[in-house]
Amino acid sequence: MRLKDKVAVITGGSTGIGFETARLFASEGAHVYITGRRADELERAAAEIGPGVTAVQGDVAMAVDLDRLFDLVRSNHGKLDIVFANAGVGSGEKLGSITEESYEFVFGVNVKGTIQTVQKALPLMTGGGSIIMTGSTTGSMGSPNFSIYSASKAAIRSFARCWALDLKGTGIRVNVLSPGPTETPGLRRAASRAPNPDEALKAMASQLPLGRLGKPTEVAAVALFLASAESSFLTGGEIFADGGMAQI
Repeated sequence: MRLKDKVAVITGGSTGIGFETARLFASEGAHVYITGRRADELERAAAEIGPGVTAVQGDVAMAVDLDRLFDLVRSNHGKLDIVFANAGVGSGEKLGSITEESYEFVFGVNVKGTIQTVQKALPLMTGGGSIIMTGSTTGSMGSPNFSIYSASKAAIRSFARCWALDLKGTGIRVNVLSPGPTETPGLRRAASRAPNPDEALKAMASQLPLGRLGKPTEVAAVALFLASAESSFLTGGEIFADGGMAQI
């Protein structure tokens, strides 16, 4: 069991990549705390994962919710080995139509939420700890009508570079995991806004060298690698699980 006796926090852990990662971490011996804004989805996720998971409802953009989460980790376990700052939101708006509200929402969750999550986790972490942040292919390539989300993910990549230096000498590693289009409820919701959702998903898959969308379990497997001792010489980096989308 690659994560035996480890304690992990996964934000955005109620569905999709976060959920599958939580399930995998628990099966590998970790006790996993998952967070999410929607209590019903969070409860369903915890019930499906079973023993080895604690669900804490909250919004990463709200400092008080994160304080409640990490206070519980401190009280129950007194330490934290893995942080997967995975919670994220997107907003598709073309230049000229970008609103202040959408900017505040996306950057509040993706950027401020990540900063708050990592900073509040640090006092519980020691040498050998792993911080994983969810990036995106859009952080390193152009994407029409998606500039605010793309910029928020470019910030995540910059955080990893800078924080790896800030954490020098602590033994704590920080890396970015950047998925490509992945079959998650969030992607399906986005596709549902198209005139033909199935065709929209097929068109998206056709852009990938592998010719298909990713599966959340495939991205979770990469998260497990970054969380485990198998990646002990990796920090400040970015791993793409994107079917080759941003690589060519």
